[in-house]
Amino acid sequence: MRTKKLAEPALLATIALTIFMVELRIPNPIPIPGVKLGLANIVTVYAVYRYRPGDVLLLVLTRIILGAIFGGNLMALLYSLSGGLLCLCGMIPLRHVIPAQMLWAASVLGAVLHNVGQILAAFAVTGTSGIFIYFPFLLVSGCCTGLFTGLCAQFLVKRVFPAAQPVGTYPQSI
Repeated sequence: MRTKKLAEPALLATIALTIFMVELRIPNPIPIPGVKLGLANIVTVYAVYRYRPGDVLLLVLTRIILGAIFGGNLMALLYSLSGGLLCLCGMIPLRHVIPAQMLWAASVLGAVLHNVGQILAAFAVTGTSGIFIYFPFLLVSGCCTGLFTGLCAQFLVKRVFPAAQPVGTYPQSI
């Protein structure tokens, strides 16, 4: 059982990292810093409802750290970490309030929290309050991309994992 405990989250981290690397190659049509689809978060949203908080934290940290290294942008590590950790701090308690049938709602809130974390990190780095001019744009994009990734995660759960243990319950082996 130890192998399964390690293999499933590692496989999810690999999938999320692969999606992240592919998304880096897609030109961003919106020229606002911090705005992107965040397709790797499909895996994160699924994992929040499927795995224990410690496993999800390791998955997200692995994806963020390796994504910054493989993407060649170590400065993005600060923004991704602050956004990702704030997102998890909000989404993990939410899974007890928002049912698994509404993954998309948790994803929207997670995306907004991620953007809040990014803007706070940018403020900490720059020290200028002018950075908050981006905040309304980040909120709107966070809601849109969070909805999209949440709906994708919802589709993934319904179509790919119908016979698996229900989302929202932890497997006995993990």
